[in-house]
Amino acid sequence: MKHTLTRSLLFTLLFTSIFILALGMYFYRQDSTYADRIYPNVYINGEDFGGENEEGVEAYFAPLNEKLSQLSFEVAYQDSIATFSGEMIGLHYNTANIVEQAFLIGRSPHTPSAFLQQISTLFNLNSYAFDYMPMYSFDPIKDYLTELEGTYNIPAQNALFEFEEGRVTTFKVEEDGKMVDIKATTEAISSYLMSDAVIKGVPRKFIVEDTILEPDISIVDTNEFGIVEKIGEGQSDYTGSSAEREHNVVLAASKFHGVLIPPGEVFSYNDTVGDISVSTGYKTSLVIKDGRTVLGDGGGVCQDSTTLFRAALNTGLPIVERRAHSYRVKYYENDRKPGFDATVYGPTVDFKFRNDTDAYILIQSDVDQVNNILRFEFYGKSDGRKVELSDASVYGYQPAPEPLYIDDPTLPRGVTKQVDWAAPGAKSSFTYKVIQADGEVTEDRTFYSAYRPWQAVYQVGVR
Repeated sequence: MKHTLTRSLLFTLLFTSIFILALGMYFYRQDSTYADRIYPNVYINGEDFGGENEEGVEAYFAPLNEKLSQLSFEVAYQDSIATFSGEMIGLHYNTANIVEQAFLIGRSPHTPSAFLQQISTLFNLNSYAFDYMPMYSFDPIKDYLTELEGTYNIPAQNALFEFEEGRVTTFKVEEDGKMVDIKATTEAISSYLMSDAVIKGVPRKFIVEDTILEPDISIVDTNEFGIVEKIGEGQSDYTGSSAEREHNVVLAASKFHGVLIPPGEVFSYNDTVGDISVSTGYKTSLVIKDGRTVLGDGGGVCQDSTTLFRAALNTGLPIVERRAHSYRVKYYENDRKPGFDATVYGPTVDFKFRNDTDAYILIQSDVDQVNNILRFEFYGKSDGRKVELSDASVYGYQPAPEPLYIDDPTLPRGVTKQVDWAAPGAKSSFTYKVIQADGEVTEDRTFYSAYRPWQAVYQVGVR
């Protein structure tokens, strides 16, 4: 019995030794076989890479990386469009990193783990799967989005309204701001770059949205005059004016800037502008007086009365007093047909209109001295009225008379100086209708203008 147990034990020991030796030889051969290859049952992005060497992995990913480099997508905001390619953002599979991780299976620095991984892969007991997405640099896209922020972001502007001694000294209506939504765009692009669409080479176009920023303070919060919005404006083009005339236009415009007109009050141009003379800063320029064009203080201020006339019409206000010029003046026909002008000559000839709204009206003047544009803006509270203003109908043309030459003993002989300019005569009319929100028509009239023909006048030197 004892001998039988001894033989059985020896047989078991012998068999175990042979098995261990055979297993060791098998692992030795497998280790040699996979010395520079990936162990079996290792999957990358669903593909079995068992038995592949480093060159095989690189060869597999090379065409995929080439396809990724050619991917194209756009990012657009308003009129700005940027096109990005995969090459620009470094879109690629990191082959070196993939190879490194795949080769770690069965080669763990932790010997027991390496041994178990070898057994599980070689005997099909387990598999190891790795899923990789392409890598990229977001920096070029970030730079573009940052540039959009700097170019298009606009901070909200609070309203300003300061009233001093019967005049508004500081006025600004609130303005909404705008902020380009970089966060949402970044998330959308990042999501796309981590999707199968990129792997499949599907192009995309991203539209950058923006967010409206509301100001903290509105104009209605800053005043007690009921002024909440712009209700009308008028403009004129004074191109061709002399330096003296332009000076007078600008100076007169400043007299109306910040003026408040209470509800029900009649606005008078002459009362508001005050004294027009050299002593109040005006320069000598050409004016119409006693049927002649002569040098006088403040020549050009009718550009302001004309522009106020147009602003009052566009706002739908009752015109109380208005007189056309004696003859056609070229400055008022730079941008309109004859008939939309209003002359003033204090104290007898005035331009007046009434504020028939329920709120104060604030006048703001704006002079664009680069483009020679004078503008008056009216602020108040809209009551829903509508204005129907026709274009001018011009008729009854009359040619200008022959030029008049007058001897001037103050000028040297041979010198001729033009002091008046020819203008053909004509008649003009346009209709003006104001319809209130309830349908009531409060203004329905026709404005007539009669311009007599004007002759050119020259002074001839006889000294």
